Amino acid sequence: MPKELVALDIRKPALREYEYGPIPAGSVRVKVEFGSPKRGTELTMYRGDRKAGFPMGLGNMCVGKIIEIGEDVENFSVGDQVAGYGHLKETHTWSVRNLWRMSERMTWKEAVCFDPAQFALSGIRDGQLRLGDKTAVFGLGAIGQMALQMTKMAGAVFAAAVDPVSVRRDVALKCGADIALDPTTQEVGAELMKATNDKGLDVAIETSGSYEALHQAILGLAWGGNISYVGWSKECKGGLDFGLDAHFTVPNIIFARACSEPNRDHPRWDFRRIMDTCWKMLCDGLIQCEDIIQPVVPFEDSVEAYQDMDYHPENSIKLGVSFG
Repeated sequence: MPKELVALDIRKPALREYEYGPIPAGSVRVKVEFGSPKRGTELTMYRGDRKAGFPMGLGNMCVGKIIEIGEDVENFSVGDQVAGYGHLKETHTWSVRNLWRMSERMTWKEAVCFDPAQFALSGIRDGQLRLGDKTAVFGLGAIGQMALQMTKMAGAVFAAAVDPVSVRRDVALKCGADIALDPTTQEVGAELMKATNDKGLDVAIETSGSYEALHQAILGLAWGGNISYVGWSKECKGGLDFGLDAHFTVPNIIFARACSEPNRDHPRWDFRRIMDTCWKMLCDGLIQCEDIIQPVVPFEDSVEAYQDMDYHPENSIKLGVSFG
């Protein structure tokens, strides 16, 4: 019997068996080869910080080959390499409307970065980052790593990377960050002002959902600058001060979410356009994803790896799973 990774209850992951169902018209069955969970939204529900129904499938995107085709399917064949949304399980039955064909040069690590790329792109666009701007990205999970690379693609002349985890800072520097700052040992706002000759940032991209990070972004911002708030924050219980610094800096805090409709640039942009743009960027190899997916573990070890991702964030950036 094939297996899938699920949470039976809050913070109780398990591998369980499931049965194949029939393939509906317009759908295909895919044998999964690789997959990856989503650290932000998914972990928030897994931990019980946001309402979720249990058992809950764990995982965000999977990559594999088509092994069966249902009726009324055109333009896809057995053996095609595809990607789609779904939790970590050995097979998926997907509607072709929700299927993404991989280019010949595309890697599975690029494909599973599709979701974070969308939210990164939304953060860049909603933050109104422009050619010549100076910026910083707070939080260097998958979304932050994508956003950092996109800031340079968008024309930023300076991009700082901020995260307490050293391996994430190292990857960010490898992918184009000008400086990397550790908020546990450095006064980030002051360091950002120093790095910009006391002018401050034009745009800050906040992906961590940390109120302490948002406060430091305000401290490092130029007068009237933008903060693109991408992270999904929890209840504020301290660490954020909208008093003196915010009152005099007058920041524009812009909440960004790729899949909220209508888009801020409606009707020219919508979620589908964001998705299509990100998929093409990944197909063309414009975003470096190889070092972002780490570690990679076999599916049979996914329960332990998921728990480690939860309790020891310093050990991973975006977890990868191989079905072998």
